[in-house]
Amino acid sequence: MRKALCTGLVGLLAMQPRGIAMPQGGPEIGQPAPAFSAMDSHAATRSLAEFKGKWVVLEWVNPECPFVRKHYNSGNMQRLQRTYTEKGVVWLSIVSSAAGRQGYMTAEQANQFEADQHAAATAILLDPTGVVGHRYDARNTPQMFVIDPNGVLLYDGAIDDRPTARPSDIEGARNYVAAALDEAMAGKPVSTPKTPPYGCTVKY
Repeated sequence: MRKALCTGLVGLLAMQPRGIAMPQGGPEIGQPAPAFSAMDSHAATRSLAEFKGKWVVLEWVNPECPFVRKHYNSGNMQRLQRTYTEKGVVWLSIVSSAAGRQGYMTAEQANQFEADQHAAATAILLDPTGVVGHRYDARNTPQMFVIDPNGVLLYDGAIDDRPTARPSDIEGARNYVAAALDEAMAGKPVSTPKTPPYGCTVKY
């Protein structure tokens, strides 16, 4: 019986698409998003409470991850950032890589990344101890969250429905973040509130 159970588990793991996280715990859709406070790349302390009354997007980022590079090198992430920050959405890019791990950035490196990529996030938050990442059970880069003006979590998961590192797959993809924001900002329920995130694991 034990052997059969183990064999079944191995088979289940083998069937998981590469780059997609297995279902995890974390904050619940429709519930208050976890509170947090973190230093940004300009040495200012930012908190979720600071943005009460505004739409908020959280984006976990690792500039060395090929899945992240897919969206930044193509300009896709920056277009999303500009489209929604121009509508008043607060966009927070969060770096939860620990010191010495892939994707870790100092404040200076984060600011250089922002300049090099012409990124348009409201702020880049530095989370080297992983406090914010663990609070949201962030597993992948990029992993995205959408929070409404009342602080309620509306979306958690992948940026889109093409779990690859190929920039060519961006065209024609369903962007879950854009869909969630468009629906929610129009007063409609989010049709796809939770999806399996894909990308590199967060390097805690």
